[in-house]
Amino acid sequence: MELARSVATEIGRPEWVGEHISATVEGDRLVTHRFSCLDPAYPGWNYAVTVVRAARARRVTVNEVALVAGTGALLAPSWVPWKERLLPGDLGVGDILPAAEDDERLAPGYGQVPLEGELAEEGTDRQISWELGLGRSRVLSEAGRAQAAQRWYSGESGPSSAIAASAPANCGSCGFLLPLAGEMRQMFGVCANEYAPDDGRVVSLDHGCGAHSEVSRPTEPEEAPAPVIDELGYDTVVFDDTSELELVSAREG
Repeated sequence: MELARSVATEIGRPEWVGEHISATVEGDRLVTHRFSCLDPAYPGWNYAVTVVRAARARRVTVNEVALVAGTGALLAPSWVPWKERLLPGDLGVGDILPAAEDDERLAPGYGQVPLEGELAEEGTDRQISWELGLGRSRVLSEAGRAQAAQRWYSGESGPSSAIAASAPANCGSCGFLLPLAGEMRQMFGVCANEYAPDDGRVVSLDHGCGAHSEVSRPTEPEEAPAPVIDELGYDTVVFDDTSELELVSAREG
């Protein structure tokens, strides 16, 4: 143990080698001693010194010295592949982000249909029997469409945003909405109102804002007419002593 401690001080300062923590037998005549590391830059780490005695040898020699993480040690985060570290907005000007060949969000841009009859006999170009992706080799798969729909619907352009909650009407009834094509048309469109915060963005049909096409300007309340005091009229006053009605001038009180 003393040999291990003296070697540990060679990779750090003597005052950084703390108390002896453990001695672990790694194999025949092979033991690893651990000492607490007091270096303020490595809290929770330990000095690990492995010593060995060769067969029929009397002297113990040092096999390895290293800093190893202990309980509560400050560690770097686990490595994450770059594809999983990307966040929306990370792609900048000039950056290249290739899609993987097995990307589940993409599918071939056509669905091959078996040829029959005269078309098959003549060997006509099979391209006319494909459902093309407008010149694209790959298009969104079912998984890609589902992920996009979930992302758009749960984002700021969906029904749960603060601006949608206070909107007078939803986008589905707005004249500035451009519906999407295909099955996405049932849930989403693109806002075309230059004054709306979502102009040029995909919005859900139950999204909304204050720039709805059918919202009318609020009417201003009419002012109440100024009070008019009638100084020439009369009030009817009942006198208890005579039980008769007499007319008394309002001006005289």
